[in-house]
Amino acid sequence: MADINFVTKEGLEKLQAELQDLKYVQRPFITKQIADARDKGDLSENAEYHAAKEDQGLLEAKIAKLEDLITKTRIIDESKLNTSKVMMLTKVTVLNHNTQKEVIYTLVNEKEADLKTGRISFKSPIGLALMNKKVGEVCEITIPAGVIKLEILSIGL
Repeated sequence: MADINFVTKEGLEKLQAELQDLKYVQRPFITKQIADARDKGDLSENAEYHAAKEDQGLLEAKIAKLEDLITKTRIIDESKLNTSKVMMLTKVTVLNHNTQKEVIYTLVNEKEADLKTGRISFKSPIGLALMNKKVGEVCEITIPAGVIKLEILSIGL
């Protein structure tokens, strides 16, 4: 169990809902497609049957991968987080020295990242640069658009 997947409670619920959909909605749908294609006769020249069987294999692989991910998933207890430095699930207010604008990021797992809501992956270039930094520290981050300087103004939950 080497790669533990840390998520929020909502992140785990999202993974579980995705697994339920794969198992109880998509799997029966593909099974029906296979049965319908099988009813059409000669399987050796039945493209629908072969396509459905391939879809079934891909779906089963996706289910297995998701089940494995869920078994390696741990929910982070926010009450035990240390806000003296930037960590997973902390909300960080930074000043972008290039634009002189304040931005708020919450560092989360890759699966929960959503830039529109300010949730960035702790493994992204910005997330990696901010990790373990304290209030007042400035970090330079090389991104595709160039180098940005971010000063940490506050850390919270």
